Amino acid sequence: MSLTRTWTPPGPYDLRRSLGVLRRGPYDPTFRAEDGALWRGTRTPLGPATLRLVRRTGGADGADGAGGQVRAEAWGPGADWVLDGLPALLGAEDDPGAFVPHHELTRRAHRHHPGLRLIRTGRVLESLIPSVLEQKITAEEAYRAWRLLVRRFGERAPGPHPDLWVMPAPRDWLRVPSWEWHRAGVDQKRSAAIIRAVQRAGRMEEAARMDLPAALARLQAIPGIGPWTAAEVLQRSNGEPDAVTVGDLHLPRQVGHALTGERDTDDEGMLALLAPYEGQRHRASRLILLAGPRMPRRQPRFPVGDIARL
Repeated sequence: MSLTRTWTPPGPYDLRRSLGVLRRGPYDPTFRAEDGALWRGTRTPLGPATLRLVRRTGGADGADGAGGQVRAEAWGPGADWVLDGLPALLGAEDDPGAFVPHHELTRRAHRHHPGLRLIRTGRVLESLIPSVLEQKITAEEAYRAWRLLVRRFGERAPGPHPDLWVMPAPRDWLRVPSWEWHRAGVDQKRSAAIIRAVQRAGRMEEAARMDLPAALARLQAIPGIGPWTAAEVLQRSNGEPDAVTVGDLHLPRQVGHALTGERDTDDEGMLALLAPYEGQRHRASRLILLAGPRMPRRQPRFPVGDIARL
């Protein structure tokens, strides 16, 4: 049996682009986009839940546009919890109007993407674990590791979807043997950071209710979780508009190239360019990536490693 709820956006709304940051690759077992609906398997404080979201508009589902509703249907022990948090998840607590463009590019992007909202899941570990997996390796390797570990140690999501999963509970992450991390291509440094985080699961989840400085400090108190990972997590769990990602291989160059034409911008240079957007630097970065010119690659991609063969 399912529970339902609807949410009416206060203006233009892009469901797919707003929620798409939760998807870890095209084959993420916890996130599906099928037949005009988004499906999400999540672990709530009350247990696993499945959430199905459909945007009802006069035009194409998920497109920017005023009016319409998002209809949510939920299953499982956590259904009530996930529906209680539905508006925050969809971006109701976000204020796109607080953004003030300072470049023509961001002005244009803000105008062309009025339906983008920063979401708030209220759950830290479900963003922290895949973010740790993505440290210093290719996206494809990280997506593969997430997929293998969720399918091996997670559980099938409640409800009617035949192939939707919920990530492992903290106690089950602690039971992953070393050879299974190895099989998934996860080195000891990353697996140890995940273990340390899930051992302090309650403390980690408290960060979802903290302001940005306190939340960053809480996450980075765990060895192996640095500024890059903490920002990536809080962008999703807390909907933080100022949680700018530093330590990324490509983002500073992309921001610099989009705003100045320079190709060698580092973190310091990126932060200087984003300084006028203080309080909204993460939103500014997302808009720049949406509208800015793509910088041609001048260096090879990370080589795809396979520690499972070592």
